[in-house]
Amino acid sequence: MDTPLFTRFAPLLRDLSDDALEAEIRQPQRLLLDSRLQGGKRIDVAYAPFEHVTPGARIVLVGLTPGRQQMGNALREARRALRQGLSAPDALAAAKVFASFSGPMRSNLVALLDGIGVHSLLGLASTTSLWGADAGLVHFTSALRNPVFVDGANYSGAPSMLTTPLLREQLQAGLATELATLAGALVVPLGPKVAEAVEALARQGVLDPARVLAGLPHPSGANAERIAFFLGRKPRAALSTQVDADKILQARTILAAKVAALG
Repeated sequence: MDTPLFTRFAPLLRDLSDDALEAEIRQPQRLLLDSRLQGGKRIDVAYAPFEHVTPGARIVLVGLTPGRQQMGNALREARRALRQGLSAPDALAAAKVFASFSGPMRSNLVALLDGIGVHSLLGLASTTSLWGADAGLVHFTSALRNPVFVDGANYSGAPSMLTTPLLREQLQAGLATELATLAGALVVPLGPKVAEAVEALARQGVLDPARVLAGLPHPSGANAERIAFFLGRKPRAALSTQVDADKILQARTILAAKVAALG
């Protein structure tokens, strides 16, 4: 695995004091990869150890970009691994799994994937084992692999990663390269902005659109109502006016059919 960025930053990461590392997480300076003013916004791209690619993964889970909390978790875990003497590939793998889709988001994501039959397609009792015994089957990544901050805040999808030069460069250098090496895997984009990016890469021929499972409700805890309806845990009559029930039902039908066709 080619890890030039980790090779560049590992000595710094190993030697940073606790206070210095926390300062970098709050406001990257020595970990800053790029910073540009684009569309009247300052866009910063920081380094975090997310280069690990799971060879032979059968499913790829794609978030938007690591937020500051996820960035911090990965940096702290990579530093711990380095200080224990782990190799660069092992330190990267440890950081990636430790920081990927943790907390309530993970349990929601498991329920959604199991709900459309992904666990059966992969031969698992439940996709929860992707974070344990079956971690070798999954690759965790983001549309923008390195953390992106817009005017100091976590990137939330604006400006568009498809039309903003710095973000488009990040998409092509990171996600497009990763997906090209995992041609036979299912690809699950989480959220409409990520789906838009993944589908753009599919049009470029980077991946097979038949293996893209777009349309799951985002597994964030803030999306609990949509998740509950998608999973049949909440009746249509009880939904708030903010929920587009027909759109969710259509997505569920399409996703279940896609998974069944791949079985």
